[in-house]
Amino acid sequence: MELLARMTEKRIEPDLLAASSRRGEREAFESLYIENQKRVFSVALNFFGGNDELAKDITQQVFLKIYTSLETFRGDAEFTTWLYRITVNACLDEARKTRRFVFLTDFFGEFRAKKTPDEKFHRREIAGEVQKAVATLKTKFRLPILLKYVEGLSYEEIAKILDCSVGTVGSRLNRGLKMLAGKLGHLKNEI
Repeated sequence: MELLARMTEKRIEPDLLAASSRRGEREAFESLYIENQKRVFSVALNFFGGNDELAKDITQQVFLKIYTSLETFRGDAEFTTWLYRITVNACLDEARKTRRFVFLTDFFGEFRAKKTPDEKFHRREIAGEVQKAVATLKTKFRLPILLKYVEGLSYEEIAKILDCSVGTVGSRLNRGLKMLAGKLGHLKNEI
């Protein structure tokens, strides 16, 4: 009954859905999928440079893994931390298998201000250069940048997902951003 009461709310707590799913409540797993599929898809899409089909495949793989492993989720961490960790591991496994180059789709995010066609083209060119520069970073620097600046996660959340300390996250972000600054210095006045 607690699940039904919560399902009427705007957003359902992932940890509650995970617990209900472990008890075999199919509707709870469906809700868990609906509430979290965009998170998984977003990480995969950005990790693989906008490859929509690969992002869909990764999303399916992640939720299949969650479905088959849900009973092993002990609740020591939040469900979303576990979800991101599985997602990151799935992306890394796929990258190892295929040796693909990885690009972030739009490091700058959405540009809400109206732009002329020339300005939009120029922004896309800059975003492409940033993507290429990010793709040259080692995974240990690229993943924290993706999780922080694309997914908006905190240092603590990133540390749990990557199984490292908060200090390591900070150090990797700092080093990664310095490397990017060196590679993108020629764009300083373009942004």
